[in-house]
Amino acid sequence: MDYMFQAGFLGTRAPFFMDFVMIMVALLPMLVLIAISFASKRNYKLHGLTQTTLYIVAVIVVGYFEYGVRAGGGYEGFVEGSSVSHNYAFYVLLFHIAISVIGFSIWTHTLIMARKHSKNNTLVGSYSSTHKKAGKRTFIWIILTAITGVWVYVLLFMV
Repeated sequence: MDYMFQAGFLGTRAPFFMDFVMIMVALLPMLVLIAISFASKRNYKLHGLTQTTLYIVAVIVVGYFEYGVRAGGGYEGFVEGSSVSHNYAFYVLLFHIAISVIGFSIWTHTLIMARKHSKNNTLVGSYSSTHKKAGKRTFIWIILTAITGVWVYVLLFMV
């Protein structure tokens, strides 16, 4: 897995794995929006399949990221090259982690409830408006996760 720590492809100090994760995090809201568009076109099976696939891919990417951070020396190993104050970067990182955990929890709950109500034939049906609200809430948290993730990347590797 040495390739993970080779120079990245975005032209920053970041290693390859950070650039890869950064691209995935930045693209996630757009990909989720595409999945949402399937539901608005009443293609519910494709909507469910793409949402589930994106969720699984996101979990894999987070695992890849966590492995890379641990193997690369942890937060301290990555903040060393930044000109940003250690405390500021740390608080932004904590904020990002909080946003990410909340967003991931909401996304998980939305998917679990969608599966449950789909099996009960109440999605599409009586659960639809609740699911639509949960989906909007999930999407907002995914956007916040992407924004804060980009913010952390910029602080650690571009400033």
